[in-house]
Amino acid sequence: MKELKLKICLFGAVLTFMLLTGCGVLYTNIKTPLPSLSINTNAASQSKVGKATCLSYVWAVALGDCSTEAAMKNGDISKVHHVDYKEKSYFFSIYSEYTVIVYGE
Repeated sequence: MKELKLKICLFGAVLTFMLLTGCGVLYTNIKTPLPSLSINTNAASQSKVGKATCLSYVWAVALGDCSTEAAMKNGDISKVHHVDYKEKSYFFSIYSEYTVIVYGE
């Protein structure tokens, strides 16, 4: 009886963890716009692109600067037209990579 309860609790814990991740459990690769940081413009004026990346390991260590300001500096951008966000994560987010992509001039 104790063994059955243990298996049920373990299954429940694993299921809860999988549902709380919010994205793919084994692999996630998404790219989304950040509409609050966008303005209407033509494609020709978006001549520069800057990227800034952060990394996360084993839910415990996070490194990098993935701010909009860092992406602007990396792309030598003074006027932002729009910003995209890209996220990659692998196997329960043991390794995650977050990138902010700024387009502008």
